[in-house]
Amino acid sequence: MMLVFGLTQAQEINWMSMNEALAAQKKEPKKIMMDAYTTWCGPCKMMDKNTFTNKDVVNYINKHFYAVKFDAEGTEKILYKDFTYTNPNHDPNRKGRNSQHFLADALKITGYPSLVFFDENSDVIAPIMGYRTPEQVEIFLKMIAKDDYKKLTTAEAWEKYSNNFKGTFKN
Repeated sequence: MMLVFGLTQAQEINWMSMNEALAAQKKEPKKIMMDAYTTWCGPCKMMDKNTFTNKDVVNYINKHFYAVKFDAEGTEKILYKDFTYTNPNHDPNRKGRNSQHFLADALKITGYPSLVFFDENSDVIAPIMGYRTPEQVEIFLKMIAKDDYKKLTTAEAWEKYSNNFKGTFKN
């Protein structure tokens, strides 16, 4: 969505649910980038404020990915790989940490925020844990979008790739 106020443009990531992204993938194959967050997570809120509002990040994600916002302690029913994932232990009256959604368990998410990338067939490519600035997230977005990750099978290959990576995203 683009809002125009005079000459300024506010752009946002086109967030969707996992179910919406999986349905969209069937019509038009595209990789998925999932932002797994929790409501109590400070670094998650910082990523929303600092990283996911950066125009370079917004433009790149919207062009190359279906972007999913996933509350990893929420109650959304998600049909993924012929299984319905839920969070039956969620306590709506609980403040702070809650039970983890079964999809978060299945994806082996152990901390927040976590970015989880899926290929065009909705197979998991990789989860990336922790807060990232626009400059720090750029290498992962481009490595996944361009399929470079398929060649990075060793720590040495990743080190060489990351050392030679020239980022263009600005803060």
